Amino acid sequence: GKALSGSRPSPAVSDVPRKSTVFLPDATVADVVAEPSAELVSFVGVAAERCVLAPLSPPHASSTPHSATALAPLRDLMLEARQLTKEYRSGDHTLAVLRDVNFTIPDGGFVAIVGPSGSGKTTLLGLLAGLDVPTHGSVWLDGADLTRLSEDKRAQLRGAKVGFVFQSFQLIPTLTALENVQVPLELRGDDGAPARARELLTRVGLGDRVHHYPNQLSGGEQQRVAIARAFSNAPRLLFADEPTGNLDSETGERIVELLLTLNRESGTTIVLVTHDLALARRAQRVIRLADGVVVSDGPTDLSLRPVVSSLAG
Repeated sequence: GKALSGSRPSPAVSDVPRKSTVFLPDATVADVVAEPSAELVSFVGVAAERCVLAPLSPPHASSTPHSATALAPLRDLMLEARQLTKEYRSGDHTLAVLRDVNFTIPDGGFVAIVGPSGSGKTTLLGLLAGLDVPTHGSVWLDGADLTRLSEDKRAQLRGAKVGFVFQSFQLIPTLTALENVQVPLELRGDDGAPARARELLTRVGLGDRVHHYPNQLSGGEQQRVAIARAFSNAPRLLFADEPTGNLDSETGERIVELLLTLNRESGTTIVLVTHDLALARRAQRVIRLADGVVVSDGPTDLSLRPVVSSLAG
């Protein structure tokens, strides 16, 4: 819990509960220590899809040079999925949760991933964020091939470039709003953590609620704290998993506007997983999954909105 080697724990970090035990399939202690405020429960959603299925062994990370066919992505791409496949084995049977998924997301884009329950959205999010590894294929994040990085290196990359927002907020209940936002900053050894956290909370409209605990905040306010925390490391890429799922429509709309504003002002690439069709329509582009494959991928213009609306059924 120390910000830097040889230093004393920072105040917010010292108050983080230490006896909370969560089972993280395929995760490592390095991931938890490197990113406790954002990813402590990030595999819970993935685990729900896995049930008792055992993942098939993926290709191991290698330090060998890329082959001539493993071309690096263009510089203006933030995220790329190449022939992404994820399979699990149950007894003698193999279940393909994702099959040959291919797409690119430009730097600064706002993309929604939609699909019915069981379509593979949560699994895809875990792969794109480097929380899990594919059975086949690769994921490139800001020019780095995640499938060639060790778990520690993937954790370091996420800590430097990625933010997360979850449906259930994942705030630490014993810390104030200010302290929740401070935690990732202090773990990085940021001497200006309190001032930076206060600035972020003011930016999301909570400048007068910084000393309130999560149970003293409404659902919308808690989600705004979570968004401020996600932006504490100035991420190049933000993954938002059902960010309006626990909110009423009016509060959800305010969260949408906040995400759009942050996307425009900070240039942060946003990848949104949602069942909220109104939220999906606000994205620049919609990728639709069904049965583990991409069935449509295009800009959210009038010609494609009927396709998005069909998800309501």
